[in-house]
Amino acid sequence: MEAAIITARGVQVDLGGHPVLRGVDLEVAAGQIVAVAGENGAGKSTLLRCLAGLADPAQGVIEVLAGAPVDAPEFWRQVAMLGDEPAWYPGVSVAEHLELMASVHGGGRMSAGAALEAFALGGRAAMHPLTLSTGQRQRLALAMTLLRPSRLLLLDEPERGLDSGFKTALAGLLSAYADEGGAVVMATHDLGLAAACGARVHTLEASW
Repeated sequence: MEAAIITARGVQVDLGGHPVLRGVDLEVAAGQIVAVAGENGAGKSTLLRCLAGLADPAQGVIEVLAGAPVDAPEFWRQVAMLGDEPAWYPGVSVAEHLELMASVHGGGRMSAGAALEAFALGGRAAMHPLTLSTGQRQRLALAMTLLRPSRLLLLDEPERGLDSGFKTALAGLLSAYADEGGAVVMATHDLGLAAACGARVHTLEASW
């Protein structure tokens, strides 16, 4: 049996006195991809934040990589997260952002050059991220997330701004990550992307 990367039992989150998550159970093993689906407001992003140690559930237990998730360097050395668009460094090109990410983490799963090719950004390497289209910036954010070494990817709507052609490429990249033994949890509205990368769909029901 594959090792458990995530184990969550009875997770409950209340915001402003209103339930957002209620009794959520989730288990994810190494080599698995899970797509968290559900209506807007069902708590998909909140669940990712709990798994990342950025929000605390009112009830329930969460273990990530055999310990409680915590916003600390030791945790982030093994977990990579894509949420809102990152803050881009002024005066630093697309290629330099990727090179910086690899340097900070002592190397990457792929080189900056390979990431430029895999994420179809080769022709934009010398540009600043803020000069890119929304879809191109999303591809860069994904490249930075998948380039760095990790055992778990937490992705919040990775399909945002992507055209159908690159969604197919992204499915292949996520499948390859899982084949290497990594685990992926992504909050998504795109069940086609989930199917293309062989994800198990976990649907959250709105609590309101």
